[in-house]
Amino acid sequence: MTTWTFEAALETFELPFSDLMYKAQGVHRENFKSNEVQISTLLSIKTGGCPENCSYCPQSAHYKTDVQRSKLMQLNEVVAAAKQAKEAGSTRFCMGAAWRGPRDSDIDQVCEMVREVKSLGLETCVTLGMLKENQAEKLQEAGLDFYNHNIDTSEEFYEKIITTRTFADRIDTLNKVRNAGIKVCCGGILGMGETNVDRIKMLLILANMDPQPESVPINKLISIPGTPLENGAMVDPLDFVRTIALARILLPKSYIRLSAGREQMSDELQSLCYLAGVNSIFYGEKLLTANNPAPANDVDLLQRLGMVKQQMA
Repeated sequence: MTTWTFEAALETFELPFSDLMYKAQGVHRENFKSNEVQISTLLSIKTGGCPENCSYCPQSAHYKTDVQRSKLMQLNEVVAAAKQAKEAGSTRFCMGAAWRGPRDSDIDQVCEMVREVKSLGLETCVTLGMLKENQAEKLQEAGLDFYNHNIDTSEEFYEKIITTRTFADRIDTLNKVRNAGIKVCCGGILGMGETNVDRIKMLLILANMDPQPESVPINKLISIPGTPLENGAMVDPLDFVRTIALARILLPKSYIRLSAGREQMSDELQSLCYLAGVNSIFYGEKLLTANNPAPANDVDLLQRLGMVKQQMA
């Protein structure tokens, strides 16, 4: 595995734009089918009331937003949503719960959801906050494919966004997930006031993990009224694409997932992201609690680009 230095990553990031895109597309074609995109669906199985103070999150109990608290969904509701997602073309079903960390009784219920969703032939992913070791092992035994736990940004910028848990806490949960034999889904958010240096450092942490995360979601901040980042700075579109391209080059075999913020992206920006190496998107009207592009819009853009949905294995 290549160990990337900051200097090498920065030099790559600052390549002339066409050269960077050419390099990223070459890496992409070496490792994936060039015009195929995996469709994923993300369902909020427990919404709101989270004790963490992540500045970007409308589900934090620290902020007054329009998000309504809800209890953990019933198994039959989750299975119905998974079946609907599969019929719409998703091959990956992700379940998110607004917890600092789940109780053992919560884990038992989530494990049942994982087993049922997996029986439909869907790839499974959950994001539940910080885990204890025995909880990660239970999820692995239930057949969970991926655990999502984003590092969000660089270690240096992290405490400006979240103070109720540390960057080291994030890494600790990722280690527990990896040790349990579950694939890692880990990425970050762009547009929280961080610099390109922070973005590069975030990707370097992921790139120098051994093994690298199999899944890397890149989110564009959705500025939610009531959160500290409701007036978040806009990301320069070309810097956003450069970050995607660098992620593809540094993490050649990872799925690069264009996640939150797509509703605010033009077709042209999304197209450049695909060209830079994105090969997965979240599909459906909602992404946890935020709006997502209408499925018909995604279908139209993919057709216009000559891209096809990844089929079930």
